[in-house]
Amino acid sequence: MTIRDPRASDEAHWRVLWDAYVRFYRANVPEAVTAATWARIMDPAQPVNARLAELGGQIVGFATSVVHPATWSIAPICYLEDLFVDPKARGAGAGRALIEDLMAQGKARGWAKLYWHTQQGNTTARILYDRLGPADDFVRYVLAL
Repeated sequence: MTIRDPRASDEAHWRVLWDAYVRFYRANVPEAVTAATWARIMDPAQPVNARLAELGGQIVGFATSVVHPATWSIAPICYLEDLFVDPKARGAGAGRALIEDLMAQGKARGWAKLYWHTQQGNTTARILYDRLGPADDFVRYVLAL
């Protein structure tokens, strides 16, 4: 398993996984948003970052994160916004490797914490997440603007 930064030539492979991720969450992400997300990932001036999991020369997963300032810490914190592994590649450790890669980056770069959320019923992912640490007791509210 190799975890690496994306290259411009990875866009088509990333899009296949991105589309599967969006379908998993039964979401509708317009093409303009997908294109902008990829552009942000590729722009080093943007706070949106991505890492790819590669297995046997194939891209099998991705993690998209945003590093941002915090009000309860001087050090920045990292929000793992998207994590997806191709269902055919699950069980090979790509999800764990992507999270552990972010943890290592955070330690090296002085982040105060790494955090994320998932749907309550996402039991497959939660098995992995629960092995990494406990969920907190916060409830998320979302207001469409």
